[in-house]
Amino acid sequence: MKIAFVVQRYGKEVMGGSELHCRQVAERLAERGYDCTVFSTTAKDYITWKNEYPEGESRLNHVKVKRFKVRRERDIRAFNEYSDWIFSHDHTREQEIQWQEQQGPLSPDLIEALEKEEHHFDVFIFFTYLYYNTYWGLKSVSAPKILVPTAHDEPPLHLDIMKEVFALPDAFIFNTESEKRMLYANFDFSGKYQDIVGVGIDIPGSLDIKDFLTKYSLHRPFLLYAGRIEKGKGCQDLIDYFEKYSARRPELELVLIGKLLMSLPEHKRLRYLGFVPADDKDEAMQAAALTVHPSYLESLCMAALESMAGGTPILVQERTEPLKDHCVKSNGGLWYSGYEEFEAAVDLLIKDEKLRNIMSENGRSYVKKCYSWDTVMDKYKKAFEFLGFDSG
Repeated sequence: MKIAFVVQRYGKEVMGGSELHCRQVAERLAERGYDCTVFSTTAKDYITWKNEYPEGESRLNHVKVKRFKVRRERDIRAFNEYSDWIFSHDHTREQEIQWQEQQGPLSPDLIEALEKEEHHFDVFIFFTYLYYNTYWGLKSVSAPKILVPTAHDEPPLHLDIMKEVFALPDAFIFNTESEKRMLYANFDFSGKYQDIVGVGIDIPGSLDIKDFLTKYSLHRPFLLYAGRIEKGKGCQDLIDYFEKYSARRPELELVLIGKLLMSLPEHKRLRYLGFVPADDKDEAMQAAALTVHPSYLESLCMAALESMAGGTPILVQERTEPLKDHCVKSNGGLWYSGYEEFEAAVDLLIKDEKLRNIMSENGRSYVKKCYSWDTVMDKYKKAFEFLGFDSG
């Protein structure tokens, strides 16, 4: 069975949520004997869409990758200004199409390749509803199509052209029940195959935390944030809360790992480690007293699941329903709304070792049950079978 994936960026250096999600699913399907090809762009950076990868065909971990140039880099300031206007004024469909082109990544060559090569593939899987390659890619192929929306309740979701996006796929693979509920309130899924799948998470064994602490000169207890470090992920709120909290608990550190996309204040208890190897990230999660996930916009949050897989409780933004759902369903974390609740939750989790241990076991069990790779792969197989393919 030949499967084509369509995603805006792809590569081992691309660690964004939906892009990494796509790569992991493609690689796991390839390991199980599926013939997987990814159609993507030469961009590494989602802000500018600058062409950085070589154009053409390559292979990455048993998956064929076809990359196409982005015709125009994004002027993020101009795009944000246009977005502010279009989300607050009456406008035409043509202006929404213009917004989609500014959103990017603008790669007509990718769309042309999908049209030319469609007959080589049995199924197309599109990751993320939002981008140019998904809007035009869904229109360009008539073969069976699956959309993994990775959607948030955000202004672009309510543009009229998104009704076209959600009308075209034959099947939908959601990340969480809350994402599905939110999309049901906005679109009609009658007659479409649907399942809640998410992504597989490996359960790490016991790791050498002492060596990790020595390597980075860290001391416990500390809070951990892992992911893109930017205001759009709620990181400014987190840092503001931590500075206020640390005045009362000066022994506590906040450790940040990931790509830095904002300025950080000078604070002796704020530690930025940059990108770290995967093993170091797992050790950081096991060493942390808890991991904090302050984003207001998530459809799944792999970092939260990875934290629970490592046995560390999570603390999440209450307004982000998928994150709160993880806590409620697993009993492996707490949520907060505002500083006072953040302070109370951190106090409780830092001081109550018995509670942390209970949440540790609950979170690990939740990930094993709901997000094992065997479970995820079985669900993709069922989707293929619904679309008429004997996937073995």
